[in-house]
Amino acid sequence: MKNLRSDIREIFDAGLKAADPGEAIRRTVKLTGKRLMVGDREYDLGAFDRIMVVGTGKAGASMAVALEGILGSYITEGMIITKYGHRLPLKIVSLTEAGHPIPDESGVQGSKRILDLLESAGERDLILCVISGGGSALLPMPAGDISLQDKQETTQALLDCGADIHEINTIRKHISGVKGGRLAEVVFPGTLVTLMLSDVIGDDPDVIASGPTVPDKSTFRDCMNILDKYDLGEKLPPSVVAYLEGGVQGREPETPKPGDPVFDKSFALVIGSCSLSVSSAKQKAVELGYETIILSSSIEGETGDVAKVHAAIAKEILKSGNPVSVPGCVISGGETTVTIRGDGLGGRNMEFVLAAAIEIDGLGGITLLSGGTDGTDGPTDAAGAIADGSTVQAARGRGLDAARYLRNNDSYHFFEATGNLLITGPTMTNVMDLRIFLVDDSV
Repeated sequence: MKNLRSDIREIFDAGLKAADPGEAIRRTVKLTGKRLMVGDREYDLGAFDRIMVVGTGKAGASMAVALEGILGSYITEGMIITKYGHRLPLKIVSLTEAGHPIPDESGVQGSKRILDLLESAGERDLILCVISGGGSALLPMPAGDISLQDKQETTQALLDCGADIHEINTIRKHISGVKGGRLAEVVFPGTLVTLMLSDVIGDDPDVIASGPTVPDKSTFRDCMNILDKYDLGEKLPPSVVAYLEGGVQGREPETPKPGDPVFDKSFALVIGSCSLSVSSAKQKAVELGYETIILSSSIEGETGDVAKVHAAIAKEILKSGNPVSVPGCVISGGETTVTIRGDGLGGRNMEFVLAAAIEIDGLGGITLLSGGTDGTDGPTDAAGAIADGSTVQAARGRGLDAARYLRNNDSYHFFEATGNLLITGPTMTNVMDLRIFLVDDSV
């Protein structure tokens, strides 16, 4: 008889392993003598006076450790900003920890140190930049008269309104002095190589961490459209709205676009993404004996709606053996959004599991897990949660109303009380979320 809970955790862990940022670096970056290969690009290290490593994101420390292991003493200096609790020992590159998802003063100071380093870059310098999820919040450098507090309030408003990551990062790029390609402006005429671990739908380089080193396709006008869409004009700090309006009117400089000469000596490569994790999770599920289907590695939308669809598919498998027979496994990846209506504590993965658990209440043979590959779901210490058809019923017996917790966006406290939190600790990576349903009518 299968143990669905142990199997589902094993499948999730296989997905996490595939997202290991150090392995992604080592697959992509090779050094032979003084010949450095990055993907299909070749660089003669003898042609450079200095080699610097900079970067930002939850996987920044892991990526820098891997680069130090490959390049060793070729690295002159460097600076990485990562999330609190994601520190790893580095021999040459400096590291600072900062706030995420809300930026803080430590992030501002770290950003200034990176800028100070890069402003000295010359034509004979090579800069290796590592970018991963979380980098937008960790690399805050407010533009114009915008303050850190203004950026904090703006970030919180964007998170609360249900905007997706593309929309959030469009705003972030245009109120920043370093995002949306502006870091590349500072590096030029130095040679810039960016290695990116994707945590966004579509793996768009200009969206990952708000694309500090790549051309930006979005505009100030796009920002104003987002403000109108979510009725944010009166909810954002006046300095932010004024800056965005000034950009539309041409008083503030646009972010550098494709074709700008500052990118002539720049190369960016996505070296890891959710699709790889989803594929590895499927491989493990098949090894464990499950007929497995991948819905998509790019699922987005309102969390509750996505949860209902996933739960309906699991129920159909149990009922009819479609689209896979039992024992069956359904896997998806991506990043949903939660529109905040209550004052509880949670994250999109826990909210997904709670919404789905309500849909499968009373059904045996279905177990589900949803977890953030970064080990963090919202402002909590959990990556997500695990549930099955008995979870809501058992909670009801203890006087816990699952629907009330869901309405209050309080999924963390529901799963904390029922003992179903998924706790991984910092994973040092981030390639969005992984969702798994196991269906077996023999358990």
